Amino acid sequence: MARQRGIMSDQMKEEIAKELGFYDTVQKEGWGGIKARDAGNMVKRALEIAEQSMQQKNNP
Repeated sequence: MARQRGIMSDQMKEEIAKELGFYDTVQKEGWGGIKARDAGNMVKRALEIAEQSMQQKNNP
């Protein structure tokens, strides 16, 4: 099965990593160096941002 290319832009991932406080790990070790918990928190935050964006579009 082929792997799907990431949906999140690199810029967004970096911004979220900075916000959550593990961007220094990403810089030193790459994305593979982050903890599973941090990756989960990053996805959770991205979903929150997407939901907020959709609410703003639906409620002008």
